Amino acid sequence: MLNIVNKTKYKDFERFYPLLDEYYKKTLKTLKLKDKYVLSLIITGPRTIKNINRDYRNIDKVTDVISFALLDSGDNEEYDGYIELGDIFINRNRVLSQAREYGHSTKREFVFLFIHGLLHLLGYDHMNPKDEKIMFTLQKKIIGDLK
Repeated sequence: MLNIVNKTKYKDFERFYPLLDEYYKKTLKTLKLKDKYVLSLIITGPRTIKNINRDYRNIDKVTDVISFALLDSGDNEEYDGYIELGDIFINRNRVLSQAREYGHSTKREFVFLFIHGLLHLLGYDHMNPKDEKIMFTLQKKIIGDLK
């Protein structure tokens, strides 16, 4: 179950919410996981994500996406049969600028950052070349030819 909270004044990404749910389910299917999770996506601005990055990661700069995985910490709880995965924070401004920079749609960049964060919640990482290859291959497989 995906909960989405928009902490910005902009409503332009709301049209993508059903698509995020679709790609969430596609991710679980690709990984052969049951839909037994609950997670939150928080859409925020650059100041908030910079503060989160500084306070929790000791990196004092703006970023595009941050995930807080509860499975890693062992703090996850079960609610009505659902396991809480954690939270994904996406910087709305970075979605827009990176879509322009990479030459693809806002929709694709938003979905990409969501999938990236979701894979982190599910235990994937890219801290070394082997893990990066696994995670990035999965991202490409899940996103496919989304424009």
